Amino acid sequence: MALNGQSVTILGAGVAGLAAARALALRGAKVTVLEQADAIREVGAGLQISPNGAVVLKALGLEEALEAASTRAEAVELRDGRDGAVVTRLDVARLRPGQGYHFLHRADLIQLLLDGARAAGGELRLLQKVERVDLSGPRPKLVMSTGAEVETGLLIGADGLHSPTRTALNGMVAPFFTHQVAWRTLIPCEPGAGNVAEVHMGPGRHLVSYPLRGGTLRNIVAVEERRRWAEEGWSMRDDPIELRLAFERFGPRVRGWLEQVEDVWLWGLFRHPVAKSWFRVLPEGGVAILGDAAHPTLPFLAQGACMGLEDAWVLADALARHDTLAAALRVYQSGRGPRAMRIVEAANSNAKAYHLSGAMRSLAHTGLRLMGKVAPGAALSRFDWLYGHDVTKGG
Repeated sequence: MALNGQSVTILGAGVAGLAAARALALRGAKVTVLEQADAIREVGAGLQISPNGAVVLKALGLEEALEAASTRAEAVELRDGRDGAVVTRLDVARLRPGQGYHFLHRADLIQLLLDGARAAGGELRLLQKVERVDLSGPRPKLVMSTGAEVETGLLIGADGLHSPTRTALNGMVAPFFTHQVAWRTLIPCEPGAGNVAEVHMGPGRHLVSYPLRGGTLRNIVAVEERRRWAEEGWSMRDDPIELRLAFERFGPRVRGWLEQVEDVWLWGLFRHPVAKSWFRVLPEGGVAILGDAAHPTLPFLAQGACMGLEDAWVLADALARHDTLAAALRVYQSGRGPRAMRIVEAANSNAKAYHLSGAMRSLAHTGLRLMGKVAPGAALSRFDWLYGHDVTKGG
């Protein structure tokens, strides 16, 4: 379909929504992004952009902005949580020198995408809370919190975990609690820290940490298996003592980091199914979803942002390449659905590998140490299907 001059409304100014805004605006669409917040604030913490996400940012013309805002990762170290000893090290900079693995603050990624969307001609409107998406008429209709009703031609729902657009397409599907919770926090980074993501593994829990913003901050995400329910979302503060107690049997490196924690947020990890329907074509318009609205994923592969970037590129490319909206959206879902499902399932299983105990834990650590010595690239090669994927080349 011809995108030049086509009006597109995007719900949500997160990673997926802003990437889609730039991708579509660069192709000539008239893009408006509706965001319910009153400002784009510095919220969130660190995230990782692996090569499959970096290639999208490069194709969007944002490679220089990414390099300026991020830190290039040197390696990933899997460590024994009890004493901090390295179990194995994946030297991503050495083993994959042509690929980019990046650490950056979520706020910095949002800002570079927002700047990119605006530079391409996209418009951002704040304080636009959508209560409900109505697909019963010829065009998508947004029912706003103010009571106003707004019709649009092409609607893209990048409206996150609790997406009204996903609900309009698929109905309400209740997620289930995984009996895991995650804490998120930032502390000052120690001088001279390497650009390494450390994964400290222990029975029923693990902690991931890496430097941000030129080594001035250290990002920490800690996960514990437990029966007690916690709210889904990063808005709930917790007592730092709770975090310290959960990891009190970990080594001095981790305990030293956690002693510095002043503010921490708690997130209950819920599993959502990948949406069955990612789009609908109406008589005078249509709707599609992407990012967490289409495929919420647990954080154990650090792929949430990258999946949103991939979605944005594939959706914009399909809309530009195909003559009809129906054909474009069918290609979009058929191209993205199986990969999203594979990533979600891989993330689900990764948590189990981090949380082993007893004989299984000892056996797994021995195997990782041996593999690291005999075939140091083998562990990384297991994920070539993920990190080596390039949607900008039609993949």
